[in-house]
Amino acid sequence: MRRELREMKDAIDRFKDAADKNLIRTEVGNENYPPDLETLVKGVNVGAGTDKKIRFLREIPTDPITGQKEWGLRCVSDDPDSTSWCGRNVFDVYSKSQATGTDGRRYSEW
Repeated sequence: MRRELREMKDAIDRFKDAADKNLIRTEVGNENYPPDLETLVKGVNVGAGTDKKIRFLREIPTDPITGQKEWGLRCVSDDPDSTSWCGRNVFDVYSKSQATGTDGRRYSEW
């Protein structure tokens, strides 16, 4: 599961980096983070007036613990341990599983 989390977190960071460098356009108020995970898969236009897109994920990974492609999301303005999403941007992702890993922490805390 750590691989899936790292893959999504890396995609979020690459999106943010591209937006900060003005390579892609983002909505005002989203702090240059993607509005949702689907945007990372669908891609965004590179520059204005072009059809060229950049994609950050091939697909949303399946959570190996829950077996679903559904993940918990956090906005940049959410508390680090928040379990509710503000709905404006995706700053962080976590497993919705309440199971405990071999290190004694819940998977949702990874």
